[in-house]
Amino acid sequence: MCYINPKVDFAFKKLFGSEENKDLLISLINAIISKEQQVADIELKNPYNLADYQAGKMSILDIKACDSQGRWFNIEMQVGEDLLFDKRAIYYWAKLVTEQLGKGMLYKQLTKTISINILDFNFVPDNPKNKTPFHNCYKIANTTTGEDDGLHDVFELHYLELRKFEKSFNEVNNALDRWLSFLSKAHELDKNNLPNNFAGDPQIIKAIQAVDRMFDEEERRVYDIRKQSLMEVENKIANAEEKGLRKGMQRGLEKGLEKGLEKGIEKGIEKGIEQGIEKNQQNTVLRAHEQGLNSDMIASVTGLSLETIQQILTNEGK
Repeated sequence: MCYINPKVDFAFKKLFGSEENKDLLISLINAIISKEQQVADIELKNPYNLADYQAGKMSILDIKACDSQGRWFNIEMQVGEDLLFDKRAIYYWAKLVTEQLGKGMLYKQLTKTISINILDFNFVPDNPKNKTPFHNCYKIANTTTGEDDGLHDVFELHYLELRKFEKSFNEVNNALDRWLSFLSKAHELDKNNLPNNFAGDPQIIKAIQAVDRMFDEEERRVYDIRKQSLMEVENKIANAEEKGLRKGMQRGLEKGLEKGLEKGIEKGIEKGIEQGIEKNQQNTVLRAHEQGLNSDMIASVTGLSLETIQQILTNEGK
């Protein structure tokens, strides 16, 4: 069974963003995009590099790549719930488009840019017409005809929502099913006893074999801290929401006003989340410091500023 969780962005980046695993990235991309767009080869534009991560040069763990046809890809794994992720996805897509043009280049040199976002939370509104609710693809269509006439073919954005993927191992019947199963249920897959639907896929087998032996001691330490940080944020937010809901209900019932209920819930959630996240940040920084990580490495793992980290360490020493 896999003991490394590939959904943790640090692990996802090394597994799919390393030169030795480009075949895995190609397989994942080809499972998502259409048959007419299949990728033959790819060049990583921001390959995994632990030194860059420690130096704070890789704070966003997305994967940028360009294929042999000149198309650009941005692949990101997002675990923490982000209700504004649509705006973030568009921003990253647009940023990758603008990065294609250097000084003196022409607009006609822009190539198709495909954004792939794998989310460990529900985000896209449910639609009974969607036969694959876990996979949604957006393009620019002509609203008059309701069709994609190919005029703006440079844009394509995918959302893969892992929590909407409910197929059992026996129901898996294509490459996308296998990859989503791997990402969401890696802990249930045994490389020595794979389901029949997985045993014939060499990339899936390689991913399962690689995921538990791809970290050295220092990388494993960073991974553990990153994983714990994500878990603590999620738990704090969940607890804050529950406490805010209870407090809001109590205050609302006492006043007998619906408005009081809504306001109580809102304030309770906001205050609880703020206090919970602050406490989580302090615990994460202190734990990382105890394990020997310097301030620059802690900043890369947590996303906090060096000033905030130094303040936390100084307060702890008082």
